[in-house]
Amino acid sequence: MGLPSLVTNLLPIQSSVGSIEQISFVKLLGLHLDANFSWRSHVEAILSKATQRLYFLKLLKRAGVPGAQLQHFYVAVIRPILEYDAPVWHHLLTNCQTDQIEAIQKRAVNIIYNSTYGMPYSNALFIADLTSLRARRKQLARDFF
Repeated sequence: MGLPSLVTNLLPIQSSVGSIEQISFVKLLGLHLDANFSWRSHVEAILSKATQRLYFLKLLKRAGVPGAQLQHFYVAVIRPILEYDAPVWHHLLTNCQTDQIEAIQKRAVNIIYNSTYGMPYSNALFIADLTSLRARRKQLARDFF
């Protein structure tokens, strides 16, 4: 990661009003961009937001909402958070980041279908009739470009 040294060594930009402040992070159109051109901050943000929604999914399960409606909630409310603007950023994810994102879907499937606890992820996806988020991101990118 040689970029951080490049970013910190930039000279301040001057304008007629004064010096323009350098920032290390910005949120633009829902994407979290950092000065290192990595997607670490974006992945952390979507994981945090999706985890909050998983808690609500658990509450719905405790309230006795049927599995089909729980899965609809996941597909309509949680999965879009994990896939927002995916064609832009999915090619630059590390394997660790990809696994962290997939873990959210696995947790959702485990909440919806109790029988999937301890089951391999691919089998749990089959039971839930879902595809992996990695495969979905690749397909979204192919369809987009």
